[in-house]
Amino acid sequence: MSDERKGKPAFLITIDAEGDNLWEISGSITTENARYLPRFQDLCERHALKPTFLTNYEMAETPFFCDFALDVLQRDKGEIGMHLHAWNSPPVSEDTLKGQAYLIEYPENVMKNKVKFMTELLKKRFHGRPVSHRSGRWALNTTYARILVENGYLIDCSVTPHVSWSSVPGDPNGSGGTDYRTFPTKPYFIDLDQLDRPGSSALLEVPVTIVRKSTVPLVTSWLRPNGSNRNSMLEILHQASEESWPCVEFMLHSSELMPGGSPTFKTLDDIEVLYDDLEALFSKAAEKFQGMTLNEFYDEFKLQSRI
Repeated sequence: MSDERKGKPAFLITIDAEGDNLWEISGSITTENARYLPRFQDLCERHALKPTFLTNYEMAETPFFCDFALDVLQRDKGEIGMHLHAWNSPPVSEDTLKGQAYLIEYPENVMKNKVKFMTELLKKRFHGRPVSHRSGRWALNTTYARILVENGYLIDCSVTPHVSWSSVPGDPNGSGGTDYRTFPTKPYFIDLDQLDRPGSSALLEVPVTIVRKSTVPLVTSWLRPNGSNRNSMLEILHQASEESWPCVEFMLHSSELMPGGSPTFKTLDDIEVLYDDLEALFSKAAEKFQGMTLNEFYDEFKLQSRI
């Protein structure tokens, strides 16, 4: 790391690398969006930023993505972590839950088997054990966190501060997702007995950067492009720099980089607007922040915590 970048907050880029337009699942899942990732990677590298691709089952089975990711890893320009969509991630049995069920809705033994399978698959595909993770559909509980630790994960980034997913169904017969409204907004080593407080485990929680703009009604601003929020994202960078936050965490789905790959960016013009926003955001980040993968940030944060 160059001297001019030391001491700056980390700019963390997390990409959920998954199938095309999973908001509208209809039959088989395709992964054409993998072919749109080199343009994004080039943009990151031009600004000395290093994305972490949190990879799910269908992407890990996509040859183009694997070749792309291996090149990124070999050049030390990014990281591969794990992302798990429970409903189609092996092992899948005939008694699987309905709909896009959260992993936390499955029995513990099923949870363990799915995490173990994905961990070993990524280790095989990318020649190294993954240490970073984001849950599918933002669902996390104490059982899941303990399974991550058992499988050697060091970083989780599933927490969405100020946001509750309890009204969003996974299994139609379930009780919804995780409520993160009491969770910290900054990174912390997690308490495996109570996930919304710091503890002594080795698992570092790095929440997605979400800023509460007002409380009545609750309005939040995410460090996540939607085609019309460039100014609010730049405001987050300014606030983080002024207040010396340890990091900010940007997120996007890989399919959002492809026209028609998401409900948000449907056309080529939409994608060009997205890249204009990314250029503005990343160029500002390159001035005020230092690019890191999640694993690199773990090492830096752990070191700073000892000082």
